[in-house]
Amino acid sequence: MNFEEALEVANEAVFVEVGRRLSKVEVAILKGSWDNLTYEEIASAANYSVAYVKRHAGPELWKLLAEALAEKVSKNNFRFALERKWHRHLNSTLTTVNPKEKFKLVINRTQKTAQYYVEDLGNEIKLNMVLIKSGSFLMGSPEDELERSDSESPQHLVNINQFCISKYPITQAQWKGVAALPQVNIELEADPSNFKGEERPVEQVSWYDAVEFCDRLSSHTKRQYRLPSEAEWEYVCRAGTTTPFHFGETITTDVANYDGTDDEEHKWSGSYGRGPKGIYRGETTVVGSFEVANAFGLYDMHGNVWEWCLDDWHDNYEGAPTDGSAWVDDNNNLSQKQGRAVLRGGSWINNPENCRSASRNNNNTRDNHNNNIGFRIVCAAGMSLHRESRQVGICP
Repeated sequence: MNFEEALEVANEAVFVEVGRRLSKVEVAILKGSWDNLTYEEIASAANYSVAYVKRHAGPELWKLLAEALAEKVSKNNFRFALERKWHRHLNSTLTTVNPKEKFKLVINRTQKTAQYYVEDLGNEIKLNMVLIKSGSFLMGSPEDELERSDSESPQHLVNINQFCISKYPITQAQWKGVAALPQVNIELEADPSNFKGEERPVEQVSWYDAVEFCDRLSSHTKRQYRLPSEAEWEYVCRAGTTTPFHFGETITTDVANYDGTDDEEHKWSGSYGRGPKGIYRGETTVVGSFEVANAFGLYDMHGNVWEWCLDDWHDNYEGAPTDGSAWVDDNNNLSQKQGRAVLRGGSWINNPENCRSASRNNNNTRDNHNNNIGFRIVCAAGMSLHRESRQVGICP
């Protein structure tokens, strides 16, 4: 039995047990252990922390395999356990159980209220801005969070001042309304998006385009609009939670738009943790179409489109501000800024690990126009506030 055969047995056994494939780090641990590497060597080769591999991911993998194979499994004996499974020729029956029936997340829905104001953009186009009250939160991910990155460290306490943020990512209708306003610094294309739809998020807009959108709206309304700081974005995404997603420990494609299928070539899993696999829609969805908000009343914080933040990219949080402000370097002239900015939230084309509350992305320069990148906006002071009731969903 070779490693590829062993991996096939492990993947199918786990798929039957919890409805997902092994994650990247689990495959790395399995392969490293197969090659008799130590946890330290596995962590170094896979670019994970030793503590995470040794104390969390490794033990969790052996526990998961023990449940899937119905026998004791450890780093020392897993090869024999997989070989026994192989030689009993159970592969043909492993996929007979419908994983959706085996493992199904339940969304608990409750009613809450949010305060908001409406910006009238003309031509019956409205922009809902939700009030976010002041508070503090722990920014970044803990070292034992599955599929985390070192760029999410160190965790640090951040104090946030009250502000308002758009309820959804900016839509194509809202974009067209503001793009028709007088130019401030640069020209804006009226209809840049690849996936057309008035209520779909605008995409294929650069960071500079998003800044110009804010400048035009500010000039028109006499209120100061801008992109959110990275700290503000994570604060509103978490909405008081400390789990990988504001839904809870995992996520499903029933409540968010991301790639829930496996990528065998790159060993990417369409599931997160013990959550199920899902579907791949291959395009954006209408904002708010899943009809489940987080506790702050915001929609589509996980998936659909990546969202530009105001901050310059930094490789980690060493020296990051703790007052919720954007972390920017010398040049404060936004229209002339160079380098990379921060993207948050994941998108329709990404796996669930990229959609975590703490996940950060710098794979695109400020002038990129990709069909999986959009944005939402913030305002420090709004108009008269209204109240609305909305459903909040939590995955137990």
